[in-house]
Amino acid sequence: MTSSELKRKHLQAFPDSHFFDYKAMRFFGDTMANYGVLSYDEKTWMLYRKRPVKFGERSSHFFDKETFKEVFPKVDQGGQQ
Repeated sequence: MTSSELKRKHLQAFPDSHFFDYKAMRFFGDTMANYGVLSYDEKTWMLYRKRPVKFGERSSHFFDKETFKEVFPKVDQGGQQ
């Protein structure tokens, strides 16, 4: 899975989503080339930034592997899944 494939599948499933909106990404100084995708667990893709953008933003986002909906995996207080 590449970041472009994830974007395409997410927008097919959720055409009104603004997650990958060009203007929003531009506001943060981000581009699709700055994203990578890893398999976080058996049900989730992790979209991560390769380098920080404006305001030091470097957070990752998670997407369900079947529905491509953005999800928020449960983590304990130590940051572990």
